[in-house]
Amino acid sequence: MLRLRRTPLEPRIELVPLIDVMMFLLTFFVYAQVLTTRVAIVPMELKRFSSGTEAKVPPACSVSIDLDGRVWVDRREAGLEQLATMVDERRKADGRTVVYLAVADGKGTVDRAPILQEVWERLKGSGLTVNIVGKPAPARTIQPAAPATPAAAAPNATPTGPGSQGNQGQP
Repeated sequence: MLRLRRTPLEPRIELVPLIDVMMFLLTFFVYAQVLTTRVAIVPMELKRFSSGTEAKVPPACSVSIDLDGRVWVDRREAGLEQLATMVDERRKADGRTVVYLAVADGKGTVDRAPILQEVWERLKGSGLTVNIVGKPAPARTIQPAAPATPAAAAPNATPTGPGSQGNQGQP
């Protein structure tokens, strides 16, 4: 009887399969991280623009209504009668002035809705851009879209300003 003799092989660790598994795990965790990030905009490729000069931020004028119904222009108290003249002074100084209108959040001593309407009426004829500002809306969770039905009502639009810019009602 013939006996085959084999040389004993020493155990060894192959690096190529180990590297393959590590790359697979790395790829999995990178994609998992990307997919768990909430995206708030439509993904699109934006065109690049270049300019010879820096963009200059227009001057701002803040008009705010506090909890007591008092009107403030740039942290100076102003009555409704003086509002138009104070804002007009800012417009004469620089015609690019942007007005930020803010109403203090909370329960006040007076109803501020009529005051806000009066301030709006006085500012809309000033020829300036008027923005209403407030706190940003709380982040909403992404929910799957429901199929559209004819009886479904239009979603309520919640206008939000550019954040907490300007005077938030406190002098």
